[in-house]
Amino acid sequence: MHSRQFVKSFKIMNKPLIFVGLIFLFTVSTVQISGQNSRKQQNSAEAQIRALFETTAVGWNEGNLEKYLSVYTKDATEMLATGPAGGVEAIEKTMKEGFWKTGRPIQNLRYENVVVRMLGKEAALVTGKYVLSGADKPDRTGWFTSVWQKTKNDWRMIHDHS
Repeated sequence: MHSRQFVKSFKIMNKPLIFVGLIFLFTVSTVQISGQNSRKQQNSAEAQIRALFETTAVGWNEGNLEKYLSVYTKDATEMLATGPAGGVEAIEKTMKEGFWKTGRPIQNLRYENVVVRMLGKEAALVTGKYVLSGADKPDRTGWFTSVWQKTKNDWRMIHDHS
């Protein structure tokens, strides 16, 4: 085979390979961009949930029960010693009969070791530790789990186990 024929047959044989290679590179770059966008959305959702979750501590520390409850959906549930109780009204009643019975909590609230685990694009599991401190009383601590759901406008807590 002459060198010209070899070059010509080499060019013809490699056209399909070049085409397949270009498709492969395009697919890999699209998947990578899609993965980056998905991580950005996840990080954004996590940041939104963390900010809203911190609202509960701010409301608690300000003695503002309405602000504290603002992150819950109307039909949110809480876990009590007797089992789950439903509705934000039930959660409000629990708070008024407990920590808020004097009109506001005595100790300040903060959260530690908070982990937000996305359970898809529209749900998240949040775990961590709450710490009640101050008022010349020993710290009270406990672990919590809450479930969050993406609503029409924002993220909201649908279940609280603390």
